[in-house]
Amino acid sequence: MNNIKEYERNKSLRRILLASWIGSVIEWYDYALYGTAAALVFGHLFFPNMSGVAGTVATFGTFAVGFVARPLGGFVAGHYGDKVGRKATLVLTLMTMGIATTLLGCLPTYAQVGVWAPILLVVLRLVQGFAVGGEWGGAAVMAVESAPVGKAGYFGAFPQTGVSAGMVLGTGAFALMSSLMSNQMFLSIGWRLPFLISIVLAALGLYVRFRIGESPVFEEIRRNKQQLHNPLVEALRSHPKEVILAIGSRFAEAGNYYIYTVFVLAYVAQHTSVSRSAALLCVMIAAVVNVVLIPLSGAVSDRIGRRPVIITGALFLTVMAYPFFLMAGSGSVWLLGLGLVLTLGLGHAIVYGPIAAYYCELFPATVRYSGMSIAYQIVSILLGGFTPLFASMLLVWSGGAIGTVVALVAVTSFIAALTLMVSRETAPNLAGRVERDTVTQI
Repeated sequence: MNNIKEYERNKSLRRILLASWIGSVIEWYDYALYGTAAALVFGHLFFPNMSGVAGTVATFGTFAVGFVARPLGGFVAGHYGDKVGRKATLVLTLMTMGIATTLLGCLPTYAQVGVWAPILLVVLRLVQGFAVGGEWGGAAVMAVESAPVGKAGYFGAFPQTGVSAGMVLGTGAFALMSSLMSNQMFLSIGWRLPFLISIVLAALGLYVRFRIGESPVFEEIRRNKQQLHNPLVEALRSHPKEVILAIGSRFAEAGNYYIYTVFVLAYVAQHTSVSRSAALLCVMIAAVVNVVLIPLSGAVSDRIGRRPVIITGALFLTVMAYPFFLMAGSGSVWLLGLGLVLTLGLGHAIVYGPIAAYYCELFPATVRYSGMSIAYQIVSILLGGFTPLFASMLLVWSGGAIGTVVALVAVTSFIAALTLMVSRETAPNLAGRVERDTVTQI
């Protein structure tokens, strides 16, 4: 009988991990498509009357707009995730993202409908931002709350891999279309196909998510009628210190991820002879390394703690800021690839792997989804998608001097290291805390 129960529990855990992972992959596949298209084609199609640099700034501006909606999505999803349930909220975010991304593939261009084209682009980007704003917190909470004792970092790292796995799929889809078609055909129809495929992926993700149960921790909260009337307000009122720590801890990866995956594509295209397809391939390879190393980073944090792992990764990214841009601007595909593997593949993985568990352990279960979403999405609007825009504007302001962008990457990474230095250790087996009931325990 015990063996049967253990088998059923393991089967349930695998389903929850799969649901958290596949939903994150699909959400970030959709998001990656937009980022790649913003760097490579949207300037030609939606802002054709602007110069090369101005068009890049405008398209990165629409990319950044999605991050404006992310806090709203995070706040709404966090509120209902703590009050109604994690599962229902995750189903809604995935459905919203799938519809918005598919419609992006149907958009008319500026040549067809004039100014309405960029307006519709911005509207759908806002819907994308709203959806992805609620996704991360729910996927992370489901994975961590379902984890066996002592494995929260490892389990929480799996939905984290969805970001780069989605990046691999999204970038790969663009690279494939770009390699199979002439530039004229790619700008006409090729860029649309990866967006249209999103509806199929969303249907697959919804099927998986409908088959899982609710988080065991939330089931306990509901059984004991411990849901709060307004968990969002309670998280801000009772846990301001935790919100601030969570915000600071993300500075190494929140915006710099888009430096390595979005800004670098435009930078290399404008300042080196590296081809579009070669740059995309380098990003894909680094993202694959990132996917492999994120769970390893989460597992290491279960053994030695969240603090030392995140601090190490943040300091590494600080030191690598200048060498990375030397390699990216060298004109060598091999050096570009090496720089991306070291920063995106390794450095980002180290800081990002333990973040889900760290966030969950900062907040009690009754306000966990809300507290995590508030902090995570505030950073998304402070940095996130605005970082490629900031970096582009810094290049224009400095007359093309890359030192200003190096400083941006180094300073934000160092802020994360400092934040973790003043934070407490949250891993239950290393923090010296007494084991608590399942409602508040990770």
